[in-house]
Amino acid sequence: MAEGRYLLVDVREPNEVAAEAYPGGVVVPLSTFDPQAIPDPQGKDVVFACRSGKRSVTASLAAQVAGLPHDKHLAGGMLGWKAAGLPTKAGG
Repeated sequence: MAEGRYLLVDVREPNEVAAEAYPGGVVVPLSTFDPQAIPDPQGKDVVFACRSGKRSVTASLAAQVAGLPHDKHLAGGMLGWKAAGLPTKAGG
């Protein structure tokens, strides 16, 4: 992300994002997921993320069914992100 190669799409719910968010991520909650709501990645690879890596797989599959080439997700989600020592931001 720091190199500008990825657009991280956080599919967690607003209350989860309000508590702790991925810096630079965009939020498209899975509960109301519409693949067309994903912002134009402008040449970046889209990577879906959630808390543990399960909802992000669901979002990736839904995007592919809708004809989008987005097949990447963050294994381990926010739990893995934090375990790797990566920063989060408070307040969404």
